[in-house]
Amino acid sequence: MQINGTKALVTGANRGLGKAFAEALLARGATTVYATARKPESIDIPGVVPLRLDVTDQASIDAAVAEVGELDILVNNAGISTNAPLLGPSKENIRREFETNFWGTLDVTRAFAPKLAGGAILNVISALSWYAFAPASNGYAASKAAMWSLTNGVRLELAEQKTQVTALALAIADTDMMAGYDIPKLPPHEVIAQALDGLEAGKLEVIADKPTANVKASLSGDPALFYADIPAALFG
Repeated sequence: MQINGTKALVTGANRGLGKAFAEALLARGATTVYATARKPESIDIPGVVPLRLDVTDQASIDAAVAEVGELDILVNNAGISTNAPLLGPSKENIRREFETNFWGTLDVTRAFAPKLAGGAILNVISALSWYAFAPASNGYAASKAAMWSLTNGVRLELAEQKTQVTALALAIADTDMMAGYDIPKLPPHEVIAQALDGLEAGKLEVIADKPTANVKASLSGDPALFYADIPAALFG
């Protein structure tokens, strides 16, 4: 998958990783980049085509598909974290996380899939797809685990039409979602450079940082060892 000369669409492109994706795609020669958000007026990226897209609203998705037409690259970046524990007093925020992170990704993918023969999809998952860290992140982690499984399933279902499906997994980037954590964070442009290098190299999965690599490697081991000291398992 070569980015130069392609037509791309990025969900959740008004800030953070989504904005960095849109900028990097343009820099790599994409001829058209649709930068989408629920409020397209919030997009301030020179050279992109701002487009309204609410991934939780099927009518909005259908309108975007009609506007865009054929497409080469779809970046499913839109996501939310509500700090919802699984056993809290309400399931409302857990449902919101699944509506955006899982169902939104699936609905956008289903809508654009017929346009992506010979193209590529890149899904932004998380190190939390593979472990639980704290009660306040458990709803988000469950939705991202489901998104990882979705990514693998869609890859198989789109193989016949030769659509490449790549996952970007990361733990800590310097975005609004991670603003409250006083820990070292990767600049978004470094994460995106790795993701797009991997996309162009045909990788099925891009692991962006050491904590994510460590947690992925731990999956074949005894979970008791990992959960006995999570910080050491992530950063050791």
